[in-house]
Amino acid sequence: MSKREQNIRNAIRLIRSANVGPITYHQLIALYGSAGKALEALPELAARGGGKRKIRIFSQSDADKELKEVKKAGGELLISGDANYPLHQSHIPDAPPVLTYLGNIQLLEKTCVAIVGARNASAAGLKTARKLSGGLAERDYCIVSGMARGIDTIAHQAAIEHGTIAILAGGVDNIYPKENTELYHRICEEGLILEENPVGTKPLDRHFPRRNRIISGLSIGVIIAEASIGSGSLITARMAAEQNREVLVVPGSPEDPRCLGSNNLIKNGASLIQNVSDAVEILYPLRERMIEEPPEDKIFKNFEGDLKQSDRELVLDLLGPTPTSIDELVTMSDLPVSVVHIILLELELAGKLIRSFRGVSMLERYED
Repeated sequence: MSKREQNIRNAIRLIRSANVGPITYHQLIALYGSAGKALEALPELAARGGGKRKIRIFSQSDADKELKEVKKAGGELLISGDANYPLHQSHIPDAPPVLTYLGNIQLLEKTCVAIVGARNASAAGLKTARKLSGGLAERDYCIVSGMARGIDTIAHQAAIEHGTIAILAGGVDNIYPKENTELYHRICEEGLILEENPVGTKPLDRHFPRRNRIISGLSIGVIIAEASIGSGSLITARMAAEQNREVLVVPGSPEDPRCLGSNNLIKNGASLIQNVSDAVEILYPLRERMIEEPPEDKIFKNFEGDLKQSDRELVLDLLGPTPTSIDELVTMSDLPVSVVHIILLELELAGKLIRSFRGVSMLERYED
């Protein structure tokens, strides 16, 4: 087995191990230097966090099985740090450590723009999305979307001759919705299918928000064409804002419920666009944004390799069921950033901590 093959297998094992999410994965790599060394450290870290059971580590045989399934599906794997891993994606803190793809990987080298919106879109919304997608694709932007019904579908169809990227919520081999089977196969041939879940994964509700962060993370900007209150497209817009991406919105009728969420985005500061020229005027200055390598993760730079139990207890006292930002924990504990992060790593690997966009919170009730 080559060094790259071993690195891929270790990356799969690490991200598929219990209680390891994308943020935890990247912090473990920053702390230990490689997925292989991080795997060796998992049992001790989980034990220090108070884990009652031995942490479940994804086995080599299971990783090899996943690799075989990828090849069987005709796919390939990208891992964070690869030369062709998309640089825009690598700038987000929860960038997917492992990506499976089908199709033309060179599309990741283009400047990407996401177009998302209502599944039950109006005729006017579909018409506008088609014009935006086709016009931007003709100007050498690569259109990214989620292959859902409605706006997503029309965005892919309008751009496919120039190349389009579909981010799926299930495995790359799981076509959803089934009505887009023909579109899926055409994107495999002329575009790119991308996913972080293992081959064979069926899309569940919890997969869609995670999928949305990849859509926005690949792109310099996200265009919303119709979104009701509570629409998944609003999640994509929020993630885009958190990732420092531009949010562009097509205004809609105030009497159409499908436009209430998107109109609110404009009200709250998103850029209003009505045509391709409006979009290009905003997007063109951003084409060079973030094309450099992401900065080195320095949160563990000054860590001396030893933690005091009193430091753990201090952080534990500050945590509870209500999410708290890590900045707040650092300020209130007066501990070094590296110490707080390692304590949180230990707790997460022990299954006692959960991360969300609002901060970190305890899964187990802390008692005096």
